[in-house]
Amino acid sequence: MTAPPRGADLLARALRRAGVETVFSLSGNHVMPVYDALYTEKLGLVHTRHEGAAVHMADAHARLTGRVAVALVTGGPGHANAVSALYTAYMSESPVVLLSGHAPLNQLGRGAFQEMDQVAMARPVVKQAWAASDPAAIAQDFARACRLALSGRPGPVHLSLPTDVLEAPAAGAALPDAAEFQARPMPLSGDAAHDLLARLRQARRPLILAGPQGLTDSGRRAVQRLQDACGMPVIATESPRGGNDPALGAFAPLLAQADCVLLLGKRLDFTLGFGKAPAFADGCVFLQADADEDEFRRSTEAVGDRLRARARSDFHSAAAALADAAAVGGSRRMEADWPERVRSGIAYRPEAWRQAVAATAAGAADAAKPAPLHPAALCAAVQPLLDSHPDAVLVVDGGEFGQWAQACLHAPHRVINGAAGAIGAALPMAIGAKHVYPDAPVVALMGDGTFGFHCAELDTALRCRAPILCVVGNDARWNAEYQIQLRSYGAGRAIGCELLPSRYDRVAAAFGGHGEHVDKAADLPAALARAAQSGLPACVNVALDGLPAPVVRRPS
Repeated sequence: MTAPPRGADLLARALRRAGVETVFSLSGNHVMPVYDALYTEKLGLVHTRHEGAAVHMADAHARLTGRVAVALVTGGPGHANAVSALYTAYMSESPVVLLSGHAPLNQLGRGAFQEMDQVAMARPVVKQAWAASDPAAIAQDFARACRLALSGRPGPVHLSLPTDVLEAPAAGAALPDAAEFQARPMPLSGDAAHDLLARLRQARRPLILAGPQGLTDSGRRAVQRLQDACGMPVIATESPRGGNDPALGAFAPLLAQADCVLLLGKRLDFTLGFGKAPAFADGCVFLQADADEDEFRRSTEAVGDRLRARARSDFHSAAAALADAAAVGGSRRMEADWPERVRSGIAYRPEAWRQAVAATAAGAADAAKPAPLHPAALCAAVQPLLDSHPDAVLVVDGGEFGQWAQACLHAPHRVINGAAGAIGAALPMAIGAKHVYPDAPVVALMGDGTFGFHCAELDTALRCRAPILCVVGNDARWNAEYQIQLRSYGAGRAIGCELLPSRYDRVAAAFGGHGEHVDKAADLPAALARAAQSGLPACVNVALDGLPAPVVRRPS
């Protein structure tokens, strides 16, 4: 007689029905029943070296695919390690589901092994969190988690899995229909779309600002369609620096000239100076289409009656409805050169950067002279790798070097650390990206501080055959914090930001990967080529000039 399925078996079957093919995980006592069930269902398993890395991998996978990605960790300290990484996913609106093992329900309050209130710990950095309580309902729990993660403003969801729920029989339980795992659209009505568009058309310098959803693959297509339809600038941003994001060139002064701004799934938060000067003109008015009612309250608190109209809708539904409404046509007062001014401002990069690249190339002939590279010159050497494949992925972390990379590099697909501003995610994110685009180059640029967070995941990359390429800009310090100290306190009071000029390339080689060390500009192109062609997880460790992050200002 066949034994009835356990809660863990139903969960694994639900994962398959949801379309999950790979689970990013670090093992532990509490989740062994799930591992056993994954084996039966033949689902892929990427076994990491740190729980936070598993979440970062799932985060990158979710952003690139637009589908739910799953991280699975054990309870107690394993769960605690994973939670900090959820904040990066939360601020980037990434549909990650974190499944955490949990102490048995029948032992709670009695000092169970690794017992803690995991739901309360996760709640501040997820859309919702709860613990499963019934083995027969665990598939429905997972379907609900997927649906919540994808619906409205996407974001992470947490589900704790008590071991007795995983191990208990769940005879007679049925799997949810496939539709139960999908997003619930929140459409924007035609009347609301026409009203928002009519208000924008009365402006001289209108802007539509989208949040992180506008920079996913599907989001970029939605942004382009809307811009083509309405003729107004539509700008997406996911940086904590907002309008001062170096990837947006000299956009900040143009943002301050806007007289009407539609926030399309974009929070009016610190990244936009809370809607006040100097980020915006005092007379600028705002419109808002958002899935979260609470965002309207926050916007009203920030700008008062300058919030002139609001409508509830998810980003994709609103963008589509606005594009459809724009197709009808209508008169507008927009200054004729406004779209081109915005476009050219975003495209602008200082001539000094090109001169630095040229000077580096000219000096490269002196191969006997080691010298730290200018960040723009390092990026110029990396760009051909990203141009070599139609699905190349650029992964960039934070920090000063990360800002240079975001400003100087472009690729068909991009993942950054996002508005959270937390560093350390780039290496595991690159592994997650490689599982989405296994045949394309995945290049992760990071500082030496970042590399130290998750360098052991090079072992994970080797085991799961993910030949990512890490380019480490090594300036031997925590440069972002060092630059703050210089600005705020002076060079004489800089303290605690020094690192060693360590040979991170040798770390990669010790794990079985490929390592290259570069301290002369002439050696960089060949080192990058060897690393890319090695077929192994690789680290190119580059001696970098520790410059502050770029601030792009166009000459007046």
